[in-house]
Amino acid sequence: MPATPQRLHIDRSDLQRCSLLPDPDAPATRPLQPGQVRLEVQHFALTANNITYAAFGKAMKYWQFFPAADAAMGCLPVWGFATVVESQAAGAAPGQRVYGYLPAGSHLVVQPGRITARGFIDLAAHRQELAAIYNQYSFCESDPGWQADQEGLQAVLRPLFMTGFLIDDFMADNQFFGASQMLLSSASSKTAFGTAFCMARRLGRGSARGLVAQPASGPQVSGLTSRANLAFTQSLGCYAKVAAYEALAQLDATQPTVYIDFSGNAALRQAVHTHFGPALKFSSSIGGTHWQALGSGSGLPGPRPTLFFAPAQAAKRSAAPPQGWGRAQLEQRMGLAWSDFIQQVQASAGQAEPWVQIVERRGASAMQAAYLETLNGLGDPRQGLMIDPRG
Repeated sequence: MPATPQRLHIDRSDLQRCSLLPDPDAPATRPLQPGQVRLEVQHFALTANNITYAAFGKAMKYWQFFPAADAAMGCLPVWGFATVVESQAAGAAPGQRVYGYLPAGSHLVVQPGRITARGFIDLAAHRQELAAIYNQYSFCESDPGWQADQEGLQAVLRPLFMTGFLIDDFMADNQFFGASQMLLSSASSKTAFGTAFCMARRLGRGSARGLVAQPASGPQVSGLTSRANLAFTQSLGCYAKVAAYEALAQLDATQPTVYIDFSGNAALRQAVHTHFGPALKFSSSIGGTHWQALGSGSGLPGPRPTLFFAPAQAAKRSAAPPQGWGRAQLEQRMGLAWSDFIQQVQASAGQAEPWVQIVERRGASAMQAAYLETLNGLGDPRQGLMIDPRG
């Protein structure tokens, strides 16, 4: 570990400007108070989803989870694994491994509440007004989905897949808005193809060799992607049709369509709305992988884009019946879908086009470089970056 443990700080007004600064939760900087626990970050995933967190940091309050001392800066939230290294809270012991929402840095001090064998909720005062789903931490030894040798796949894919599961559920909950086509942008992104997997799974379960991309009934799942990622996206098998962005004009403009926007690209959104016009039944804004091209959704032909917030759909389904499924039923359904998905991912490992290749990088400088690479869209969609900030 470096003499001074570091955390990545990002200029909230210019995402290209970032610095490595002393970690405010490191042992030498912040003594523990009664009831607190210090986690040492072991490794975390860095994906386009984290760029969405930064792009919508103010609007969606992502910067508030791990506030920086300088209000002009933000600390990037990530999903990953940490170890309890110091504890002033009964029920959390040094050496326990934890999975959850972390800052891109070396340490995190939490104030656990409701500690059980499965984990705890961070009751730090500044997090209580924020979405509860991000405040939950799981003890790995009690998580049936945890495998020590598969931590990379879990950290890279699980948060994105759960968002995809909830998008699919939201669309089905609304009868797909009467559309016969679900059109996903940034179709090579992991959140997009996780969503496509859930939709294909719902509408027509596939064989052990792959998914049925064209189900017998229900809306067709189509993807838009760059020419560079076209072959990879087609190889996934979860889309009935994949087109390059430049081929948008060749799509049937009369087909009732729902646009699920993972890119946030304002010019692309304008083109999609204009192309489909009255055939566009619903427009859902999910992410901002094309963060430099974000823009307002006002003044567009067709329906006004609606921002999808996964925790809201999770909260709806977590409610007790008859309003929802109840938390246990939601977790069971998510768990079954995740199990199916990860089996497909693992089955692709020996193929020419594996769905995900985990790549590990170590050190604070590598963390900063990986952030900028991801921010600027220079990453390979086949790769899943795991960052160990130590070293």
